[in-house]
Amino acid sequence: QEQLVESGGGLVQAGGSLRLSCAASGSTFRNYAMGWFRQAPGREREFVAGISWSSTTTYYSDSVKGRFTISRDNDKNMVDLQMNNLKPEDTAVYYCVADNGPGSRYQQHYDYWGQGTQVTVSS
Repeated sequence: QEQLVESGGGLVQAGGSLRLSCAASGSTFRNYAMGWFRQAPGREREFVAGISWSSTTTYYSDSVKGRFTISRDNDKNMVDLQMNNLKPEDTAVYYCVADNGPGSRYQQHYDYWGQGTQVTVSS
């Protein structure tokens, strides 16, 4: 059964870095577009970053562009999100997602979701 498991969240000071990882079980994920969403307390879930199955295409929300980098290793069934220069407004639960399609910025297009990992950035 396909499953996504996130790790790497935690508490960091503003300006610091964290690297989130997503382990995907199931051999078909190498053909899926992958991505990350986040949800802060009292706010709607929002798109963070996406990557095509071949890593040819990556795209980001304006709020994280230039600070976050998404990457994947299909041999290991892993997707990472490197987060640099973190800000308090990056505080949220971060979710790894997979789309049996081209991927998009819209959560309704994603077929699989992880349980989420908490990222807290202190000022």
